[in-house]
Amino acid sequence: MTNQPLSSGNPRVDLEYRRKKSAEEMRYQVISFTLMIFLTLVAFAAVAVKGFTAWFTVPFILLLAVVQVVFQLFYFMHMSHKGHEAPKLFLFSGIFVALTAILAFTTIIWW
Repeated sequence: MTNQPLSSGNPRVDLEYRRKKSAEEMRYQVISFTLMIFLTLVAFAAVAVKGFTAWFTVPFILLLAVVQVVFQLFYFMHMSHKGHEAPKLFLFSGIFVALTAILAFTTIIWW
């Protein structure tokens, strides 16, 4: 199989394609940023409401933090793009090892 050229040879078509992709990427980043601000406000509201106990608030805030980390990885750090498979593999492998170690040490301490 031969290598395909990255451009069509027509500078006008390539420029329009890049503009379209850049606008789409910027839209995703603005939406992601807005959602992260909203999730932060929800976390502040969960702490401010007196009716919630710590048994609800702490896991809820941790869940919101995990969602924000995913947004940051895939939209601001461009992990959703092609060519980032190896960094994704190492990142998720590290998370798996860390969570396994935390679970193991927690199990040892509690039982």
